[in-house]
Formats: sequence, C-alpha cells, structure tokens
Amino acid sequence: MTSNERVVVIGSGLAGVRLARRLGELGMPATLVGEEEHTPYNRVLLAEVLAGRYAPEVIALPAPAELTRGRAVRIDREMRAVHLADGTEIAYDRLVLATGSNPVLPPLRGLWDPERHEFPDGVHAFRTMDDCMGLSKAVRPGARAVVIGGGLLGVSASRALALRGAQVVLAQQGERLMERQLDPSASKLVRRHLVDLGVEVHTETRVRAVRSVGGTVRSVSMADGYTLDADLVVIACGVHPRVGLAQEAGLAVHKGVIVDEELRSSDPRIHAIGDCAQFEGTVYGLATPALEQADVLAELLAGNAESRYTGTRALTRLTLAGADFLDLAAFGEPEPLPGDDVIQLADATRGTYRKVVVRDDRLVGGVLVGELGTVGALARAWEGAEPLPANGAPLLHLLTNDGGS
Repeated sequence: MTSNERVVVIGSGLAGVRLARRLGELGMPATLVGEEEHTPYNRVLLAEVLAGRYAPEVIALPAPAELTRGRAVRIDREMRAVHLADGTEIAYDRLVLATGSNPVLPPLRGLWDPERHEFPDGVHAFRTMDDCMGLSKAVRPGARAVVIGGGLLGVSASRALALRGAQVVLAQQGERLMERQLDPSASKLVRRHLVDLGVEVHTETRVRAVRSVGGTVRSVSMADGYTLDADLVVIACGVHPRVGLAQEAGLAVHKGVIVDEELRSSDPRIHAIGDCAQFEGTVYGLATPALEQADVLAELLAGNAESRYTGTRALTRLTLAGADFLDLAAFGEPEPLPGDDVIQLADATRGTYRKVVVRDDRLVGGVLVGELGTVGALARAWEGAEPLPANGAPLLHLLTNDGGS
C-alpha cells in the first residue's frame, strides 16, 4: 500500500476504532463509518453503565478525526465504493469490515409487536449503548425483570439489574451458567454470587413466549407451563457475526467473513476484523483477538509486508467491580481429557476457586474465580505453550495468592 490509498473502515466498535487510530499513528488516516449516534465506546463495559457504576462518557473510546455517521447499506466492489443509507457514497482503495455482531433473538412467541414490527415496550436486547440507555431508563427498584440467557452477557445484565434494585429472574436453557467458559465448580460460584445479590436463577429451563398487553410486556411463559410476571425482559442469548453487507457483496462467508493471514476476504481489497471475521474456522467474538487483528492489519496496510495474523489464544475475563465484586477468568480447555493432570484449589468461605489442566507437561486450560492476582502468570504460561517444570512446584506456586501477576 501507499499513503495515498483511501482506507475506509465500516464499524466504530473496539476493532474499527483501534484500526483507525493505529493507521493514523502510522501516517495513514482512514475514514471510519459508524452507525451509532453515540461517541464510539467500549462495549465490554456496558454492564457497568447499566449498574450505575460508570457514566456513558467514561467508557468512550478516542474517536478518530475522520468519523462519518451513517449506516452502510451496500458495497459496490466494481466501483470500489460504500453506499450509506442517506445516499452518501464513499470511495475506497481498501475497505475493512469491522461490523461486529448482532444479538441472537430466540424464536419466542410474542417477541415482536405485530403492528409496530419491533419489541413490545419493556423488552430489550443488551448489545448497544441505546439498549443500555433504554434499560437504565426503564429499571427501577422493585421492577420485575426476566433475563433470558445465562452466558457472559446474561450474568452481567442480571447482576447490573439487581444492583439497581430490580427483582431479577435469570432463565438459562443450559444446565449451568456460562457453560461455554466455566466448569461446574466455577459456575456454582457465579450462581452463588448472583443469588447473594437476590437474583433467582433457573437453569435447564426454556422460555416459550412473551405476553404483552397493549404493546407492553406483562409476563413470560416457560416451556413447563410456569409463568413469570415481568415489567422488563432482557434478551441475552448470545451474538452472531454481522455479515449481511459481506454476503450481499458476494464475499465468502461461513459463520463470519472468511479471512486469511493478511485478514483479507475473498476480495483482496476488502479485509475483515473483529466479531465479524472468521479465521481458520474460528469467530472469536472477544476483545483481545479483535484488537490484535486491528494491530496486524494496520501494519499490513501501512506497508509492513511481513506482518501476519496467526490466531489468538483468547482468555475470557469478566470483572464486575463495586462492593459486590466478581472477578473471573477462563482460558483454553478447562475440562480435562483422560490422562490429563488437574490441579485445583478452592476456598468456599472466600468464594475463590482455581483450576488448571496440564497435558503432556503443558498448561492447556484453566478457570479462576475471585482473587485473580495469579491470572497474568498463568495466562503467560498458557500462551507460551512451553513445557512446565517436571516437579510441578512452580505451577502450584502460580496458583497461590502470592504467585504473581
């Protein structure tokens, strides 16, 4: 590339803002197209805004100079132009898709108001700042809130609503909370944390329908016939890559936009990073891989031909601050295979739990809940994938409170 080439980035989330900022530092300004009216923000911290711990401006990202507000509706690959909903046309030499992801909406009866073609009043997704502001405005002490989904997002939303004084019921279809990241013991600690805050947790239960009266939600019906009264319903059933633009432009898409080591799509002039990108079969959906991809692509676009993305060993981290503090981390494979070695330390009184899995003298995964001073050292040992000392003592040291970070 040359500095005269026009780089356009669609998406003003973590990945898009990071790329635009890094390109600016490298002397190659990019045009960032952001659909939301809000200043770009760190989506990871939305639950803290909902909980009332942070004001929206606290989680703002440093916005690049060239930020265009608008919704991209079409990519003209032949003319190399992006068309926005308001009729604006932006030419590009290199286009980067950082379009993120959309919330998964379960097939519930009554989820959509048939007349307004939108959620009934009181039903909210929890993905954007508008979602967060809508919930913040609606929640009040004593409000009956049902959160559908017990993953990372559902746990965060349930805790935030409980801290705002709502009567929260969390309904999870799986057998435990955060089952994709945590083992049963860690999941029990998260459940205990929520229950201590007053959250009523139901696992292995499925919501069947949302009932509204006059366009306002009143209750949800469970598959077992039980009904929960509700003033608020929060949809937290996960996310899926936002790939509509890419599909309509004829790019190769599976779960996400398929990219190579240079983060190129099937069109070599179009790249993809962040939640919408799929590399070697993986859509990461986490902040760390998105930021790493943005940094690699910035170097490539600025002329560093040796820069390559080779994948990310991603650690899931959830830190919910305040008086009722919850801190957890999970990485790699927390469930052992036959023949693996497992080291666990648990303190029921303090609600802490540490577990690591070792395979062929290498750390392959772990889960930590509470007092995570050791997580940095463990993560580095895992990321390095180097053989551990045979006697195991240094690993035990890493699991103790004074193991370093």
